[in-house]
Amino acid sequence: MGNAQSPSADPSFVTSSRAFTNQELEDLRSLFVSLAAQSQSHGKFVSPSVFQAYFGIDGMLGDRMFNLVTRKRNDGMLTFEDLVISKATYEKGTRDEIDEFIRELCDVTGDGILGRSDLEAVLKSIHKAIFSSNIDENGLNLHENVLEVFLNASTYSKKREGGTAENSMSSADFRNWCSLLPSVRKFLGSLLMPPDSGRPGFQVPHLQHPENLTSDLLILRKEYAWHIGGGLSQHEVEEWKLLYHSSINGLSFNTFLGSISNGDGPTVLIIKDADGFIYGGYASQPWERRSDFYGDMKSFLFQLYPRASIFRPTGANNNLQWCAVNFSSDSIPNGIGFGGRANHFGLFLSASFDQGHTFSCTTFNGPCLSKTNRIQPEVIECWGVLLKGVQNERLDLVKGTVLERFKEDRNMLKMVGLANSSE
Repeated sequence: MGNAQSPSADPSFVTSSRAFTNQELEDLRSLFVSLAAQSQSHGKFVSPSVFQAYFGIDGMLGDRMFNLVTRKRNDGMLTFEDLVISKATYEKGTRDEIDEFIRELCDVTGDGILGRSDLEAVLKSIHKAIFSSNIDENGLNLHENVLEVFLNASTYSKKREGGTAENSMSSADFRNWCSLLPSVRKFLGSLLMPPDSGRPGFQVPHLQHPENLTSDLLILRKEYAWHIGGGLSQHEVEEWKLLYHSSINGLSFNTFLGSISNGDGPTVLIIKDADGFIYGGYASQPWERRSDFYGDMKSFLFQLYPRASIFRPTGANNNLQWCAVNFSSDSIPNGIGFGGRANHFGLFLSASFDQGHTFSCTTFNGPCLSKTNRIQPEVIECWGVLLKGVQNERLDLVKGTVLERFKEDRNMLKMVGLANSSE
């Protein structure tokens, strides 16, 4: 009693409503009323075009999402009950329920068969939603080439009836694809969130680099940065600054260490080798001279070309980061690396910076990242992850510490009569 509308008799709606607070239901009602008004439906339903425009998804992915949200009625009308039921499953359901919803979403043709063409359509919609345009500054159409690396991470082990057609994706294949591409999984899992809420999977780091360094010299393109960012928290994908580039700084380990020593935050190391493969690692801790492994479970390895993948720590061991400088023992190889064990790393660059290796390792449960285990770097980049706020606090702290240390040093020199010896 007292409600403008009578309660729905749909048991699915009643059950789904319990997943939300009263305030959340009121907010959903307000959103529905606004979108229904734009749909000119006298407050009864939301049209496909208004739905897709508000949530920022179109194409085959947008059509498929509308079809699932309206519970496959194919009547072009999204009701308030539809919105509540779909969000309850998609955002508040069990892990299995959410995964199944997203898997169905990627089956854009709705034929029950998840194939490569479905994923290609999904990736095209993602690219358009995030990067707006497929044309780069030189007027070239990029996305087919870029999307191929994400498609190459997929596997198809489910045989179709008759055995003549190509295999399709099993549920395990799809879960593995989402695990290797967390940026894709984050995007597909946040499509019904308000578009102004900083939706996961939509952030692309702003890449800060010298103006005289043209984009064709950079390995890290914005799509690659988006992919790597999928393994990070949202405050770590705001801005990345180029700290070292071998084309500018030369293939020098000492120069590399000097270039990155100004920052004490996380870094993204990227290598392009003589075989054309591109890969690297995210180092959550600063690069510091050690005689053993260090780091934490935030570090990971990744591939960018010809296949995009991310390999997170498994917890099998703590062999995460390696940075050895000027050691004379064969058991402590000089250079930087990730995972595995000494002389058999998941990824390693020798101190000469002209060679290295990559092996499969239990640290990240990752494969050899290149064509062969032995690698010859052609280009090396290192990007600093700028943590706004945290970085400013650290900068103020460092400044204060340096000033205090200078005063202390002057006082000590005065005490021994050396303060003015050079004046």
